[in-house]
Amino acid sequence: MSFQSDNDRPRILQPSGWPLPKGYANGMAADGRIVVTGGVIGWDTAGDLPESFIAQVRQALSNIAAILAEGGARPEHLVRLTWYVIDMDEYLANLKALGRIYRELFGAHYPAMALVQVVRLVEKAARVEIEATAVVPR
Repeated sequence: MSFQSDNDRPRILQPSGWPLPKGYANGMAADGRIVVTGGVIGWDTAGDLPESFIAQVRQALSNIAAILAEGGARPEHLVRLTWYVIDMDEYLANLKALGRIYRELFGAHYPAMALVQVVRLVEKAARVEIEATAVVPR
């Protein structure tokens, strides 16, 4: 059985009667080749991290887009993002800016997402780390 939609994008799984999530999907189904990233942080090609949370998110998402492209995937192929932040309040206080950055880089495609607060990340100056999974249609 194929779960692909007519346009070869992952299909959003929204159980009947559930409230619609904002900025993410409850689940995704897709057929194709899997492209995954490791935990991606917001450093640039020189290995430098910006100080601000927002700048780190922008760079981390840009880095994910570059990794996806290297694997022949695009942001609309994303089926899952897992965000690790060191300060949940910082994330929540910046929802509008985060939404703008996300849409600017990935459009209006919202995969299944999880958000986890952690004590710290491997890189001490990192404020966010994101893992991505995409499925490229065959």
